[in-house]
Amino acid sequence: MSEGKILLHCYNRGCGKQFDPNDNKEDDCVHHPGQPVFHDAYKGWSCCNKKCTDFTEFLNIKGCTKSCHTNEKPVEPEKPIVDKSKANEVIQVGAKLNSNGSTLKRPSFHSPQTTLKPNVSSALLEQIKDLTASIEENVNEHKIAIGQNCKNNSCKATYAGPSSDEKECSYHPGVPIFHEGMKYWSCCQKKTTDFSVFLEQPGCTQGKHLWVSKNTHKKVQCRMDWHQTSTFIVVSVFAKKYQPSQSSVKLNPVHLTVDLFFVEENSRYNLDIELKGIIDVVQSSVTMLPTKVEIKLKKAEPGSWSRLDIPRIFNSQENESIQNEEQISSKIDAVDLSDL
Repeated sequence: MSEGKILLHCYNRGCGKQFDPNDNKEDDCVHHPGQPVFHDAYKGWSCCNKKCTDFTEFLNIKGCTKSCHTNEKPVEPEKPIVDKSKANEVIQVGAKLNSNGSTLKRPSFHSPQTTLKPNVSSALLEQIKDLTASIEENVNEHKIAIGQNCKNNSCKATYAGPSSDEKECSYHPGVPIFHEGMKYWSCCQKKTTDFSVFLEQPGCTQGKHLWVSKNTHKKVQCRMDWHQTSTFIVVSVFAKKYQPSQSSVKLNPVHLTVDLFFVEENSRYNLDIELKGIIDVVQSSVTMLPTKVEIKLKKAEPGSWSRLDIPRIFNSQENESIQNEEQISSKIDAVDLSDL
C-alpha cells in the first residue's frame, strides 16, 4: 500500500473490499444489488438465482453485478410498526410436561447451554485415525494463492505466505443457528438479534488456518431414536466415522443441541430441539461410540413423557420477517467457488 493513500470500505453487499476513491472504475466492484433471502432452508439473493442450503457457501456466493465501489451504506428496509399498547401483554406458550403433571417452573429455551464432556470410545478414535491423516495429506498437496481467505467460519485472515501458518486462527467450528429471531453459532452461546453483530462475533475456538476448502460442509441425516425409564430419557443418534473433537452435545434444562462432524464426507449432522419435559443437566451424560452417540438425560422429576420434544413451527410470515431483518454484512469478501 502506498504511503498517504486513503482507502475506503465498500458497503456493496458481497463485496466489502477497500478501495481508492481516486481509482474507482465501473467494473471494480462485484456485488449483489438485491436482498438476502432465507426460505425453506434455502439461502440466496433476490437479484440472482444462486441459492444453497449451507450458510458458509451462501456467504461465498460471488456477486452478480459489476459497478463502482461505494462508501455509502445501503438503505435498510423499514421495520414494521410495533404496537406498544400490547407491550405488557404476556403470552404464555407451554404444554403439559408429563402424564402426572409438572410442578416445576419451565426454564427459558434460550438460557445458556452447557457442553457435555463426552466419554469417547477408543474404538471410535481408532476408526477415524487413518481417515483424518489421509484428509490432512490431501489438503497439504494443494497450492495456496497469496491473498486466499481462511475458510474457517468468522476468520478474516488472508494467506500472505508460509508465515501465515504460524498465526493462530480464531473461528467457529459449529454451524449458524437462527431460532425465533435469535442468531448464534452452535459451538457457543453468544446470541443476538442483529445479523451484522452475529457476523462480527469473534471465533470461540483457536486452531490452525484452513486455506484450502475441503468442500463446504454438507448436512446429512442420521437415524435418531429414544426411549425412557421413570427417571431417564436416552437419545441415540446412529452415526459412524464422526470426529469427536469437532462434535458436541449441548444442554440446558429444556434445550438439546447435537452437532456431529463426519470426517470422510466433510459433512455435519445437526439436531436442535426443545424437550417436552425438564431435565437435570448436571446428572446428564453423553457417550460417543463407533456406531452411535448415546445421550442420557436425567429427568428433573420422575414421570413419563408423551413425546421427546415440542414441535417448533415457523410460518411464511416469520420467514419473511427474517428475510427483511437479516441484512448481510458488507464486510464479508465474496469468493469465487469455482476456483476452489
